[in-house]
Amino acid sequence: MMEMATRDQKKQASTLGVLGLGYVGLPLALETAKSGYRVLGFDVSPQVVDLVNRGESHVQDVPSELLSALVGEGLLSATTDFSRLAECDAISVCVPTPLNKIKDPDLSFVVTATNSIAATLRPGQLIILESTTFPGTTREVMLPILEETGLQVGEDFFVCFSPERVDPGNPIWQTRNTPKVIGGVTEKCLAQGVALYERVFDTLVPVGSAEAAELTKVYENTFRMINIALANELAQACDRLGVDVWEVIDAAATKPFGFMKFTPGPGLGGHCIPLDPHYLSWKLRTLSYKTRMIELASEINAEMPGFVLGKVQDALNEVGLAINGSKVLVLGIAYKRDVDDFRESPAIDIIRLLQEKRAEVEYHDPFCPSIEDDDHTPLANLPMHSVDLSQEVLERADCVVIVTDHTTVDYDRLADVARLVVDTRGVMRRHAGGRATVIGLSGAEQESVATWRPRLQIAVR
Repeated sequence: MMEMATRDQKKQASTLGVLGLGYVGLPLALETAKSGYRVLGFDVSPQVVDLVNRGESHVQDVPSELLSALVGEGLLSATTDFSRLAECDAISVCVPTPLNKIKDPDLSFVVTATNSIAATLRPGQLIILESTTFPGTTREVMLPILEETGLQVGEDFFVCFSPERVDPGNPIWQTRNTPKVIGGVTEKCLAQGVALYERVFDTLVPVGSAEAAELTKVYENTFRMINIALANELAQACDRLGVDVWEVIDAAATKPFGFMKFTPGPGLGGHCIPLDPHYLSWKLRTLSYKTRMIELASEINAEMPGFVLGKVQDALNEVGLAINGSKVLVLGIAYKRDVDDFRESPAIDIIRLLQEKRAEVEYHDPFCPSIEDDDHTPLANLPMHSVDLSQEVLERADCVVIVTDHTTVDYDRLADVARLVVDTRGVMRRHAGGRATVIGLSGAEQESVATWRPRLQIAVR
């Protein structure tokens, strides 16, 4: 049984270092400073450090007013000088863990961060890795670097893993009130981690090892990825069966037990769900085990941008237009509604596929004003800039493709003005009323349609 922390073990750190001030690190720094700790943030970007020290937030979920107040009180500051890690009683590591081109984990940021910590490691320090990664990273990658100092884990310094659970744009579940999983390399490590974070988070969920905490986060996002793939496969099945997928899902969701609602979309996007399951898949390949469900779900989700392209082609063909030379307006490039992040967004793949078919593509997204050359997107004619959703823009579009259903869009107006709509989110079902018909029905069936009942997808005005 896990040993509970004693009062002596629950020594409260007075200064927390947060290594990496992005969408994970800055909200953590904010909440920790609000809890009364002094927080010193570290980042390799001088621009990010300057913004934080001016009290200006570059992260959507962090209000500049609150950040500025904490900076003004001296509770929060930032630096590019990693030698100052020696000042910190505890250090939370919140650096990227991307995949490389063959979908293997790239731990270079974790290794670099750990080397920086090792250079100033002193007795009593607590290090917590927050970056999502494969089971074994904390013990097998971080710990050997830290132990090269000659200090002993669990006695001289302490190491934990506590996965971030950030959901950008969520107005209810935020950093403090989202239950915080934490596991230690040793029981004493866990006790120190709990002592630090019990002041910051409303609920802590201790587990028996760092590996259990690492696997918890990967499992959470693998669960979502596989269920989204199932919804996407259902959408394709319903398209062939001539059944309204949204009606089926809504009806299934009335079951009060044994069902959790997932909806289809244009593909999989974001900084976690498309990537995290591959950490587990990679790790288990090293143990001669193939994660078949992860591979299949990834394949299904990757097919969706191509499926959407086919629907655009079908819709244009229905009104006698070729996709070559057609003007297509993509609504929303963010990976989810009302956020400013288009990393791994299926919108980028959809735009690329449209461009390859020689469509003339514009996009509208008030949260993502531009796609720059340095965003590493395989698109032609960069940079691209968001266009206003004006009458002129809507009228000149041969087809409008709803990829992200931002709440800022007037969908009733869109239904009135747009000539052709391909809806990947089912949002127009709630707005178009009887002003649209459904592509794919026979002429007689189209004439009898009184309400908006698309399958995935398509309507023509």
